[in-house]
Amino acid sequence: MFFRKSRFLSLKDGKIIYMESTTKNIVEVKHFKMVFADKTVIKDLSFDVKKGEIFGLLGSNGSGKTTTIRALLGLYEPTGGELLVNGKKFAPEDKTRIGYLPEERGLYKKESVIDTMIYFGRLRGLKNPKEWSMNYLERVEMQDFAKTRVDKLSQGMQQKIQVGIAVMNDPELLILDEPTKGFDPMNRKLLMTIIEELHKKGTAVILITHYMEEVERLCDRILLLRDGKAKAYGTVKDVRKEFGGKSLDDIFVEVYGAKEVD
Repeated sequence: MFFRKSRFLSLKDGKIIYMESTTKNIVEVKHFKMVFADKTVIKDLSFDVKKGEIFGLLGSNGSGKTTTIRALLGLYEPTGGELLVNGKKFAPEDKTRIGYLPEERGLYKKESVIDTMIYFGRLRGLKNPKEWSMNYLERVEMQDFAKTRVDKLSQGMQQKIQVGIAVMNDPELLILDEPTKGFDPMNRKLLMTIIEELHKKGTAVILITHYMEEVERLCDRILLLRDGKAKAYGTVKDVRKEFGGKSLDDIFVEVYGAKEVD
């Protein structure tokens, strides 16, 4: 078991202040720094994600969100600091316990939907990947497209398949980078319901999104980044209180400035 005796209190002068507790964490990022050539993307970033919580990782494009996730999953080697999953650096054998929907979508476009899902199901150790996949396709009203080639699907349909692959192993940690991009309101609502169901089973979720209503509905705590630095961190309630009761949309605008958001 891995425990960290700390939790967030407040953000002061760009530094995260903690107090002792006995909460168990699934993710810890400690003094993370990332430099590409002569450009510093992340500057001394620290935060944690508790087991079983939904954590919003927020910020404008280029704020460092995706870089942080890639470093956490071993795709980038950090310039400094530590990024831990269950108390240790991510290793390939951890993949079966982690679901990841990256910003850049990737599917085998020439294969059928069901063959693609069965392939990934086997990689993730499912005992009956075809049964699971057909049940999921029925859930998202795509059972009639099981034998259709992936490249014949709409963007929204391909997105549903990608989401299914990310959640199919009931992961201990689920990382979703803009999961509702390309979804209509009905399918956004369906995805949020799926996330809530996994949350009830104990899955920890890191949610990257620009839709603040999704954050308000789903997230226990949030981290708002700008230029690789934490500008807000804590529960949604505490962050709103710190910014004078403003909505998350208004807090985002305050942190970034109205002209930059526009």
